[in-house]
Amino acid sequence: MKTIRKIIKIDEEKCDGCGRCVPSCAEGAIQIIDGKARLVAERYCDGLGACLGECPRGALTVVDAEVDAFNEAAVEEHLENMKSAPLKEKTAHAGGCPSVHIRQFERLSPCQEANIPQTQEGATSELSHWPVQIRLVPPGAPFLKQADLLVAADCTPLAYANFHRDLLKGKVVLMGCPKFDDAQSYEDKFAQIFREADIRSITVVVMEVPCCQGMPIILEQAMKAAGKEIPMRTVVVSTRGQLIG
Repeated sequence: MKTIRKIIKIDEEKCDGCGRCVPSCAEGAIQIIDGKARLVAERYCDGLGACLGECPRGALTVVDAEVDAFNEAAVEEHLENMKSAPLKEKTAHAGGCPSVHIRQFERLSPCQEANIPQTQEGATSELSHWPVQIRLVPPGAPFLKQADLLVAADCTPLAYANFHRDLLKGKVVLMGCPKFDDAQSYEDKFAQIFREADIRSITVVVMEVPCCQGMPIILEQAMKAAGKEIPMRTVVVSTRGQLIG
């Protein structure tokens, strides 16, 4: 039954999919779907706005609208289903990527590396965390604290064969495309990271093609907006997979 009441409204243009609002919603009414926060169902949202203060982009507001009535019984059933659903089902419901789950990985010890099968030798992953996409990493992620940051254009790991060994080792990586993604949202995200995370250094890896050259500029603008001066170096990869700068 439809009724006029208060409910959360999400501005998809402002939402960057950071996921901070998800755990603050006790009813499980908000989930990240296709990289954006969305209401799963109107009847799950009580309209109290507990999630408002968690959004760094101001994408959430409380409005009066004609929507389904809040259904406490349906919420209880929904929460039970969320607890009992297998991981695969939960992942699919969130748009195919468990992007709101911040994870850090332990690096392999020398003994563990020595036990890697011969067919995989030299191919040890240096990835220390998840997620890695700029749009999905919340500025408050614990792995960002005092990190040596590697900002990589999406194409660079494919072009440069020794990306993990030579560039990623010992660093926290964030990846994105300055051509196809929104440059202003990147600048805003990095400015917030620089304000909160006390980043020690930045290595930015780009392809030699012109569309990649915006990434260092984005980072410089973000440092300026954050009032920070962080040592930064730029690495350029050729389309033939060679380091040329």
